[in-house]
Amino acid sequence: MRASLLSGLLACTTTLGLLALAAPAHADVMRCASKLVRQGDSSVLLRNYCGEPVDIQYRSILRRPTYQVRGRIVSFGDELVEVPVEIWTYNFGPNKLMRRVRLVDGVVSEIETLGYGFHPR
Repeated sequence: MRASLLSGLLACTTTLGLLALAAPAHADVMRCASKLVRQGDSSVLLRNYCGEPVDIQYRSILRRPTYQVRGRIVSFGDELVEVPVEIWTYNFGPNKLMRRVRLVDGVVSEIETLGYGFHPR
């Protein structure tokens, strides 16, 4: 009984581990030369540090308006406002990993590590 429980737990853990490897990795920072870009940095800083991306996708999301009050983010009202979202893809060449950066309202919200880059045509 105990052995079957342990083997079932091991199989479940192995499956979850393989699923985690299949998904793109999320990173907290991105290095461009000697500079680091973090979540919360502006799109201006990202462009200054890393240059132009190879691809930019434009979208928008609807969310309640937010304000900062004494360092805390607070939402007011029930109306939704349209917020611009940009997804920048960086290709650093075939020997380095590509990065996908999600910007919400001009601020880095997510940095995703992709596979190895490629030579541009």
